[in-house]
Amino acid sequence: MSSDPSTFQSPEHTQVNQDTHTQIADNSYPPATADHPRSDAPDPTTSAPVPKLSQPHGATTSTVHDASQGRQSTTAAAGASELASLKVKITAGLREIPDFPEPGILFVDIMPLFANIDLHKSLIRALELKVVESFKNKVDVIVGLDARGFLFGPSLALAIGASFVPMRKQGKLPGDTVKSTPFTKEYGASKPDVFEMQGDAVKIGDKVVIVDDIIATGGTAVAAGELVRKLGGILLGYVFLMEIEGLKGKGRLEAPSHILLGKEDGSSTERP
Repeated sequence: MSSDPSTFQSPEHTQVNQDTHTQIADNSYPPATADHPRSDAPDPTTSAPVPKLSQPHGATTSTVHDASQGRQSTTAAAGASELASLKVKITAGLREIPDFPEPGILFVDIMPLFANIDLHKSLIRALELKVVESFKNKVDVIVGLDARGFLFGPSLALAIGASFVPMRKQGKLPGDTVKSTPFTKEYGASKPDVFEMQGDAVKIGDKVVIVDDIIATGGTAVAAGELVRKLGGILLGYVFLMEIEGLKGKGRLEAPSHILLGKEDGSSTERP
């Protein structure tokens, strides 16, 4: 091609109209109109970009992710607020009985929670929120300890979509059973107890949470945890309604433990 401007030739397929208002290609003559569009023109009904409804205009992947995180934070905050309110209601429903089961013991009676429908529902909902808050893994099995763990364990298991397995005192379960190591109860029983579970109750690899009404010395909970592991279960941890803090039972446990009505939420249930 010559560098002389006078010899420059236009591209082969384009003709420039001297009228400054139009520039049309040879293969589009006569000019396209609304009634007679060009045959090779893109169909606006099919070629227009489809907006992404899940991502607002101008948002980036990062901002959408941040929004999702914000929703999760809001949900978590709402759950924490609901749980705090439920715990106040549940605590008010407890009853204290002095000198039981021995002189000098102030026994905290949880039975009124089950006699009242609203309190019963509140307890199960609070436990559900506590489990979801405390354990990030899906719980496969709730193991309730003999005997007050049986009162709320099955309902909690249903609420979180898990199965329920009772852990009973020796000689109470039919069929093949597996025994725990002997343990001593909180109030100085004359002889050690032994827990049993049916041999097929917990499968190898099941993620297990153990529940009971209270932890004192921790002997019962330790034996229960060892038995779950003996069957091949993965012990995620424990959930107790209350704790006798002075006996320091939580310090003996080899898995995380959570107290529904205890110091974790700024209150205390220690009763000498």
